[in-house]
Amino acid sequence: MSRPRATIHIDRVVLRGVDPQQAKAIVEGLRTELAATFSSAAYRGTLRTNRTLAAIRLGTVPLGAGRVAAKRFGAAVARAAGKGMKA
Repeated sequence: MSRPRATIHIDRVVLRGVDPQQAKAIVEGLRTELAATFSSAAYRGTLRTNRTLAAIRLGTVPLGAGRVAAKRFGAAVARAAGKGMKA
């Protein structure tokens, strides 16, 4: 039996008013956490059918100053997206 797969397409990430270095860290945190979230056995077990979502509303996710805060922000957005996909 083959393992379930998740394919995620993100057309673009729009970060207005964010420092370019911080934007890179946000995308890095987002990418890392999406991979971890969607590859976990616990998460894979919740996805049994094909789904397509045009958008997921994430609510408010605070962004602090600096690279570490930016990576945490990206990770928080990824976790919220994972929850949105399960809903």
